[in-house]
Amino acid sequence: MKKVFWLMAVLLGFYTASTLAVALPGRIHGGGDTKPTVKPTEEGIQFTEAAWRDILKKAKAEKKVIFLDAYASWCGPCKMLQKNVFTKKAVGDFYNGKFINVKMDMEKGEGPALSQVYPLEAYPTLLFIDGNGRVLKKVLGYQSPEDLIAIGKSVKSVNI
Repeated sequence: MKKVFWLMAVLLGFYTASTLAVALPGRIHGGGDTKPTVKPTEEGIQFTEAAWRDILKKAKAEKKVIFLDAYASWCGPCKMLQKNVFTKKAVGDFYNGKFINVKMDMEKGEGPALSQVYPLEAYPTLLFIDGNGRVLKKVLGYQSPEDLIAIGKSVKSVNI
């Protein structure tokens, strides 16, 4: 019986490791680049890559809310959002017109400093932030495409 238990534990460990080893689309394998990039010709959400202070300035100037996907590279639900939700045309059509979209690995680059400003309880955390840096809405965990659009529609832009 002990042998069966240990065999099951080992198999579960291999399955978990292989599931977590799936890379985010757009990530360079083996390199140090951890910023997922989306090609402009792809459907789905187009994410902005810039310094956080520049993103805040842009949000204020354009009177738009920032949609921040706060993720970690090892997070399974984060990878599922990237693969199954952020790539959907309907999601991209809505978010690209209404928000400044940003993905941030909260364990690399500017991420650790941002996680001090915007404390996280879990990954993924989806934050809607105004141009003054104030959180308007915070959502934890994986969301379906329909739910993500509904959440975006519920965010009210308050005199940015």
